[in-house]
Amino acid sequence: MKFEYCPICGNKLILKKAGDDGLIPFCEICNHFWFELFPACVIVLIANQYDEVVLLRQSYLSDKYSNFVAGYMQPGESAEDAVIREIKEEIGLEISDLRYVTSHWFNLKQMLMIGFIAKTNKKKFKLSEEVDSAEWVPIEKIPEKIYPEHPDNVAYILYREYLMQKK
Repeated sequence: MKFEYCPICGNKLILKKAGDDGLIPFCEICNHFWFELFPACVIVLIANQYDEVVLLRQSYLSDKYSNFVAGYMQPGESAEDAVIREIKEEIGLEISDLRYVTSHWFNLKQMLMIGFIAKTNKKKFKLSEEVDSAEWVPIEKIPEKIYPEHPDNVAYILYREYLMQKK
């Protein structure tokens, strides 16, 4: 979100140099810079003891491809807390291990994706309303089921990192 008016007083913002950040919208009344805002999301590859990975089908996202568990972070929440919450909400699982892998700019939706790998034991899912189905998929079949590889697709980064951990 780019600011044109001050969210506090409504004054039209001017561009003012803010150190090394260059020209940034600035409110002369409130004496405050308004840096651009963007959403932050978490995405997590969840694997079990049999090298199977959770894939979700969510028809509001795609009727052709499956996805890893992902979701928007909430204000005041750490990325790790967001992952744990999203896993619990979407598929009802607890995880035993969580490891940060990467952050990735998702240009298509102008958002920051924060990627993780989590471990859990194989259990049945308790699906939320936003998940049509979920399945445990053998790791070698993941590329057939997720969105095609593309520089914006952080799922492949997580997938390759998981394979590297296995070596």
